[in-house]
Amino acid sequence: MQEDFLHYIWQHQYFSKTNLTTTDGAALQVLRIGYYNTDAGPDFREALMRIGEVEWSGSVEVHLQASDWHRHQHQLDEKYDQVVLHVVWEADVPVYRMDGTLVPVLVLKGRVDLALLQTYERLLYAKDAVPCAAFWPAVPHITKTLMLERALVERLAAKGEEVLQTLQRYSNDWEQTAYHTLLRGFGFKANQQAFEELAKALPLSVVRRHQQNVLQLETLLFGQAGFLEEAQDAYAAQLLKEYRFLSHKYDLVPKAMQRHRWNFLRMRPANFPTVRLSQLAAILHQQQAFFSKLLEAQTVKQYEVLFQAPVSAYWQEHYLLGKPGKGLQKSMGKSSVQNLIINVAVPLLAAYASYSDNRLYLEKAVSLLEELKEASNKITRHYEDLGWQAKSAADNQAALSLYKRYCAPVNCMHCAIGNKVMKQSSSAA
Repeated sequence: MQEDFLHYIWQHQYFSKTNLTTTDGAALQVLRIGYYNTDAGPDFREALMRIGEVEWSGSVEVHLQASDWHRHQHQLDEKYDQVVLHVVWEADVPVYRMDGTLVPVLVLKGRVDLALLQTYERLLYAKDAVPCAAFWPAVPHITKTLMLERALVERLAAKGEEVLQTLQRYSNDWEQTAYHTLLRGFGFKANQQAFEELAKALPLSVVRRHQQNVLQLETLLFGQAGFLEEAQDAYAAQLLKEYRFLSHKYDLVPKAMQRHRWNFLRMRPANFPTVRLSQLAAILHQQQAFFSKLLEAQTVKQYEVLFQAPVSAYWQEHYLLGKPGKGLQKSMGKSSVQNLIINVAVPLLAAYASYSDNRLYLEKAVSLLEELKEASNKITRHYEDLGWQAKSAADNQAALSLYKRYCAPVNCMHCAIGNKVMKQSSSAA
């Protein structure tokens, strides 16, 4: 059993109230359960109890064992002096506040419906990737739909928060933040960390001075990425010569990366980081004031244009420096563009919605996801196997969030679907 189960039991009052007493025999009446607290301090605040003939207003703390009070050092924390009821599964020891007064205790063991406990244990120890898989068909469609919508909003909020943390590091410079987010997105999965390092190794302030010249952009990107250590052909030699001048001018060498930081393993040539760098140079050249354009765009097509620009002539015929290739795309492919909209444009819009307190940008982010189609993956197929079908990228992103936040960590007590499963199983509900 985990503590969140007892939180759930208390929050929904799914236990027998017959002859309810504290461990010392005082009659107990729950007048107000309190508000669930996710910050430091007792679990439920502003609760109201009648113990014996006296009404007590304060907090409720929940533990599996009463001795967890001591294990968590609550007896040394004045925040817990306001606890008026200690709710436990088992009362193994008496507990006291800092001032030495005894904390009243309610024991839940023996008061919880056996069916509810069995359902909880089935969820907790389920071997399925989705713990409630066996119960899924019995859960109303509206419950699943609303939970997926909530999971999507939570995912957007989390991604937006990551952007806001980046914004703070860059002193509220949105263009620099967008540049960092763009480069991170260009790494996709295999080279995300390397591209993020490149964003730090090559500041936007330097890039801005050379956005009119694609060759100089390629020089800066390939040079700081560590790909110009040896000149393989005339083009690379030209970049190396230019890089020596620019790196000295801007004191870039101390920040330059090593080539081994980049991953080429098990990649198609079109996805090589060298190809991605050439595509990035083209976009930086074409989409100056990138963040402003991102806010102004209205349609999926306009967002697609933000991430599409023809690469230079050299990179239309090469996938590595000094190594020609055939059949290369002249600009970013459709699936890659969509990936960038999902992982660059959408988080930036979500972050700006929070920053500006303007929900219209969040609605724009959601609308983009609803208009895009996204291929299923290993995680979303878990839900497809249960009969759920994604109709858009919004559905896929919602399923990813549901799995990572609730299913994988077996966080069923905080999931509306898990709550419904529990409620359906208990006569106490």
